[in-house]
Amino acid sequence: MKDPTLSKLRLEGDENVGVATVRSRTSFLSQLAGIVAVFGPPFGILSAMGVLWGVAFSWVDLTLLLILYVLSGLGITLGWHRYFTHRSFETSRVMEAVLAVLGSIAMQGPLTQWVTDHRKHHALSDREGDPHSPHAGRDPSVWGKTAGLVHAHVGWLFTTKGLERGPHYARDLYSDRLIVWIDRLYLIWVVLSFGIPFAIGFVFGGPRSGFQAMIWAGLVRIFAFQHATFAINSICHAFGKRAYRSRDESRNVWLLAPLSFGESWHNNHHAFPSSARHGLDRFQLDFAWFTIRGLEFFGLVWNVKHPTSAQRERRRVT
Repeated sequence: MKDPTLSKLRLEGDENVGVATVRSRTSFLSQLAGIVAVFGPPFGILSAMGVLWGVAFSWVDLTLLLILYVLSGLGITLGWHRYFTHRSFETSRVMEAVLAVLGSIAMQGPLTQWVTDHRKHHALSDREGDPHSPHAGRDPSVWGKTAGLVHAHVGWLFTTKGLERGPHYARDLYSDRLIVWIDRLYLIWVVLSFGIPFAIGFVFGGPRSGFQAMIWAGLVRIFAFQHATFAINSICHAFGKRAYRSRDESRNVWLLAPLSFGESWHNNHHAFPSSARHGLDRFQLDFAWFTIRGLEFFGLVWNVKHPTSAQRERRRVT
């Protein structure tokens, strides 16, 4: 049966589906996860610089860092965002499981929490109730704008993340046994996110190399992609260009496109939220879209959504 929540997610803008907060405050576990995600990776960088400086970076570390950055990043951008949140294409149950697990190793919280927060963000974008808007409820002073950017970037992890944990925004996921099972094993995926690089490094050079690989391909990799994601919430709602009309302050920021796999074409996305393609215009780099096209070519995804030229022109800012 078609989920009424998903009927709200249209190519030409989301409808306001209202607030249905079911918690009074962000849970302790969510706050703890936020602390680890924000402060753990910088500690890892300092450890690598201070303890392993000059002798602690190898081709193994670089290769693992890049591979896991790409896999976990696509798990979030292609899987959690474009598929699970906006249903911009269809795929098999096996691919659903793969995308759910790959997103989990990015350490951005359980899938149901991520999707619920993001659907709420679209429903109330840059208005009261938006979990991570830099604008809603802020005064226009320099201090107010600065505080808004800090909140949108990392502050919301400690105040508004995870308040929506009911079926109002994600009935389709909460009723899906596979997704619920993967969510319940979230801590296992986090352990593997660090354990895999440690194990591979250990094979190549023993305990020291294992620890070294865990620092670079675990902590540093998580730090880098976390802040690429956080920048979409903050920078892409404050700076950049608006190519299409949307009911918020979303912007396109080309500089962030390579690091975010195309997520920083954020105004394009808010104008056409259920589009699998975010880099809609010429020269707009969108690695997640290229990956989707590759998966479509091999028959792993289908019914891929993106706006027609006529739809784009109707919403284009003149």
